[in-house]
Amino acid sequence: MPNAQLVGVADTVLERAQRVAAPYGARAVADHRLLLDDVDAASIAVPTAAHFAVARDFIERGRPVLIEKPMTRTLAEADQLLALAERVPAAGSGRGVPIQVGHVERFNPALLAAKSHLTTPLYVDCDRIGPFTFRSLDIGVVLDLMIHDLDILLDLIPSEVVSVDAIGVRALSPYEDIANARLTFANGCVANLTASRVAMHAKRKVRIIQSDSYLSIDYGLRRALVSRKRPNAPDATKVDPTTLPDVKAFVLDKLICVEEIPMSAHDALEQELLAFLRTIATGAPPPCSGRDARRALALASRILDSIEANRRRREQP
Repeated sequence: MPNAQLVGVADTVLERAQRVAAPYGARAVADHRLLLDDVDAASIAVPTAAHFAVARDFIERGRPVLIEKPMTRTLAEADQLLALAERVPAAGSGRGVPIQVGHVERFNPALLAAKSHLTTPLYVDCDRIGPFTFRSLDIGVVLDLMIHDLDILLDLIPSEVVSVDAIGVRALSPYEDIANARLTFANGCVANLTASRVAMHAKRKVRIIQSDSYLSIDYGLRRALVSRKRPNAPDATKVDPTTLPDVKAFVLDKLICVEEIPMSAHDALEQELLAFLRTIATGAPPPCSGRDARRALALASRILDSIEANRRRREQP
């Protein structure tokens, strides 16, 4: 990116840092603290358990941070970072230190395109599953994968979550590797979320039912569809399907209009990084702030509490 320079890479395995840094002429170190005085901002992509400590060190020096999701492992850690960022002035300004969190799905072109068709969601169904990759094993699938969809739901639905019911199963790690949660919002919207990191294939989809339309978003394929009843559609209850040569064709031609939503071909990760750079340069609020990420983390914590409560009920004699 022309408006930024990679000046340092930190990794506890120095050889790994050197492999990444060398093509850019950047400094490689085994301790991130050696870079505190060399950088204007930091992108923190360490294991979740280390998010708090590493981010704290940069924030204390007034350096804006982009922290991978989830923001921290606990709400207490998130609250400490937020309080610190508000108290410490960012280098070169009198404002607090900006925190952006890497909920990269917010920048997915399919989601951004579908937003223009969003009215009042009544029911949302989210699937985020994938094969086991041996990564993020310091947390479970709720904080690893489901939190993407929690962040999106809280961004799209302007209502509080009033009830949570969830189950989780440990398969290959000490934490839940498969989870399902059912959320009810104060405005009546219901969301069903499934996340798995032990599936045989990858799928990242969300379906949104509204009073006048049905939205289908495929994050992986970057494709979004909107379906609506045709304005002059006949009364379906008065149609004799036995007289139709092709029922599916009749439904699509006469009853329902399915439209593929046009979208840009941008790269979501690149847009996330550009947004972080704009925040640093202009002082504009980041598109996924620490406060936003804290809300998603709080909801994830409620889901984990429900998983634990349901597990205890199952194990009672």
